[in-house]
Amino acid sequence: MGAIIAIVALVVAAGLGLTLRRVNGRFRAPRPTSDPVLADLGVTPQTPLTLLQFSSAFCAPCRVARRICAELAGGRDGVAHLEVDAESHLDEVRALGVWRTPTVLVVDATGRIAFRLGGAPTRAGLAAAVESLAPQAVA
Repeated sequence: MGAIIAIVALVVAAGLGLTLRRVNGRFRAPRPTSDPVLADLGVTPQTPLTLLQFSSAFCAPCRVARRICAELAGGRDGVAHLEVDAESHLDEVRALGVWRTPTVLVVDATGRIAFRLGGAPTRAGLAAAVESLAPQAVA
């Protein structure tokens, strides 16, 4: 009986691990949102692209996301990085459908969420997302 329980536990753990590996750091289609929610968080329409990062205090992947977003924004004209403490902005977090930290939203100049990324982004993936919007973003 103990062996069966151990096998079931291993199968469940492996399934959860594979699921998390598949969805972590993957870009998803954006959810519709309203401009006031983004404006409340500091996103301005004058900025061609904004990397809006939701973080929490004790989140280790948030530090990785912060570094990648800051490096990417610092190396390109017209790209800003805003980091928001998810715990301090619960109404906005709920309105934007943020379920985990870090979550990075790539917001264009019109206030539209062009990309949504849950989990720590890869430098190449986030750079590709920004580059795909660069003709629209950089005046």
